[in-house]
Amino acid sequence: MQGKKDYQEKLFAHFQLSERVPQHNFYRRLKEVLDLDFLYPLTKSYYGVSGQKSIDPVVFFKLCLVGYLENIISDRDLIQHSSLRLDILYFLGYDIDEELPWHSTISRTRQLYPEKVFEEVFTKVLSMCVEKGMVSGHTQAIDSAPVKANASMDSLELKVPQEDLEAHLRSIRAISSMDKEDKPIRKVTTNKASKEQRAITASESELQSIKSRNKKWSKDQDQRPGAGNKGSKYTSNKTHYSPTDPDARISVKPGKARKLNYQSQLSVDTAHHVITDIQAYHADKKDNQYLQDITERLKSRLHKQGLIWRNCVADTGYSSGENYAFLETQGLESYIPPHGTYKGGPEGFTYHQESDCWICPQHKAIPFTKVFYEGENDNKKKEYRASKYVCIDCPIRSSCLKKSQEKRITITYYKEEYERNNSRVNSKRGRYMKSKRQSTVEPVFGTLTQFMGLRKINTIGLEQANKVMHLSAMAYNLKKYLKFIFKTAKSDAKLFLDFLNTLKAVFRLKSRALTLT
Repeated sequence: MQGKKDYQEKLFAHFQLSERVPQHNFYRRLKEVLDLDFLYPLTKSYYGVSGQKSIDPVVFFKLCLVGYLENIISDRDLIQHSSLRLDILYFLGYDIDEELPWHSTISRTRQLYPEKVFEEVFTKVLSMCVEKGMVSGHTQAIDSAPVKANASMDSLELKVPQEDLEAHLRSIRAISSMDKEDKPIRKVTTNKASKEQRAITASESELQSIKSRNKKWSKDQDQRPGAGNKGSKYTSNKTHYSPTDPDARISVKPGKARKLNYQSQLSVDTAHHVITDIQAYHADKKDNQYLQDITERLKSRLHKQGLIWRNCVADTGYSSGENYAFLETQGLESYIPPHGTYKGGPEGFTYHQESDCWICPQHKAIPFTKVFYEGENDNKKKEYRASKYVCIDCPIRSSCLKKSQEKRITITYYKEEYERNNSRVNSKRGRYMKSKRQSTVEPVFGTLTQFMGLRKINTIGLEQANKVMHLSAMAYNLKKYLKFIFKTAKSDAKLFLDFLNTLKAVFRLKSRALTLT
């Protein structure tokens, strides 16, 4: 017999939200294990003693976590999505007839709390993972990735002084199709950059470099799709800034377009891929310039959790002699491959450590002369130089000195640290560490950017970007935490081991009985 459902809304109904959310539901299990009551005394100082009550700090953080767990980066979409989900309402502590906070309240509260509050919550989640035995601490894999800022390349402006700099740049720059007057230039309504951020930092030589690059750019890009976009033109952080988000920096990866980004520096424990540290940085610097700051912060955090960090694993971007020496002073073994440009010394020459000199193929000594600093980053180097009278009668003088009058050798000051690191990297354990890094930190970054709301920063400023990254890392760790519990409970590993031990005991008793008889 065919049935037909007629719906008629009841005037009164008995409904309990807790009965409608299954016991195995993700948010129900998360509600049972996540205790954020410590936020009340932690955030009390940021509120007054009178006036309208604010959003509950626990509800705020839970709402933020839901956004990253559901891969929602819009506060408006987050409130709309949460109001339609019974399990999320139960997790937040709201009933079906209660209205969720207004979406702008989420944004204002995020700006109200400083970074340290978000870091405290991150540390709390990390402590939960440590207590469950998910973090070993001894090996940490470090990597970075650019995260798109909430700013457009079309809004870039030249740094001040506007009247002098713009005329100068246009006079030395090749005029391309994107510079024609019939194409409007996008302007922002308010400029959030400070005077320091608007000031030009490029030297004359750097401006000349920008000139030559833009000449090549104008020839290569004008006839390609998207050439009208300002982002398709070579722009520099030294001559341009974003008035929308002054902390965002222009960066590019091979094969990808130039964008305004932040740099996310991530540390992952190799035991169960738990994130142990994350931080937002400017995207216009190299990875090796941030390693020492990451190391100090991460070592302190692991020490407070009662963990000992021994091995630092990273890719070539973090390679530098200063970093190798710093990690050794911290008691850490580095597994960081050196740059391809690194050479232990000139080919055919032998280093004599006791006398600190180089011996040439003709068995003549080139002694140490001085220590000096070179380049923008003040790289510390050592110079070895022989007098011209030492090489005056040398049979290989023409090929060795070429046009020079004396032999000069320049090497890094941290040659010994390089060699110790290289021996570890090229060892069997070093190859294992490389595979461990590739299978640990890189998939974590992919998960954060694709499924945990870190594909774009939806806030303005470096401090706000750091909060976003911490929230995304918290959501990731909580998901790992619940999966770890669920797998352990589902496998009943302890019961199975107890069963095996019982069988072994029974077999022992039987064997003894047979022996006695």
